Amino acid sequence: MPHYLYLVRHGEQQDAEHGMPDGPLSARGIRQAQLLAERLGGVPFTGAWHSPLQRAVETARIVAEWMPALTPEPSPLLFDCIPSGKSPETPAAYDPFFGSVTEADIDAGRAQMSDAAAEFLQSRPGDRHDLLITHNFVIAWFVREVLGAPEWRWVNINQANCGLTVLLQKPGRPWSLVTHNDLGHLPVELRTGLPDPLLI
Repeated sequence: MPHYLYLVRHGEQQDAEHGMPDGPLSARGIRQAQLLAERLGGVPFTGAWHSPLQRAVETARIVAEWMPALTPEPSPLLFDCIPSGKSPETPAAYDPFFGSVTEADIDAGRAQMSDAAAEFLQSRPGDRHDLLITHNFVIAWFVREVLGAPEWRWVNINQANCGLTVLLQKPGRPWSLVTHNDLGHLPVELRTGLPDPLLI
């Protein structure tokens, strides 16, 4: 039976541009989450997990309000993190980014994402539809992982706020990427969180 994994970045955070490490959703983030919930309304979810950070908690709460049978659970494996450090192949353009994080941050993120992949990408019996509400870098790592891309490539895989990425594993086959950063449920004015604006 197929196993679908729905990966969602949290809605836009209030005052995120001012460097707040965490906080509530902005008004736009709330609307993003509501439209995401409408989009996912017909999915027969078998489980849902979210990052313990406030912006992800609030996104999960809004989704659950639209789907009363769904009870999202917090998971420390979905915290925002730095999944890996630089490698010899990492383009020099990313030096400033990696120069701003510590080795301790990188070690913690690497361990977290190793455990997250083992937990959420494991084969499970039955027809499953699991939802993870988490962060940009976490989703990027999952995408990189299932595609078998070089370790550093997560750093330039970007997801918009409440963008939808879907992974699929069929019995006896490796994971595949069904859709990445799908924004069809969001009008252009609600497409936030990407390094470059997406106007389509």
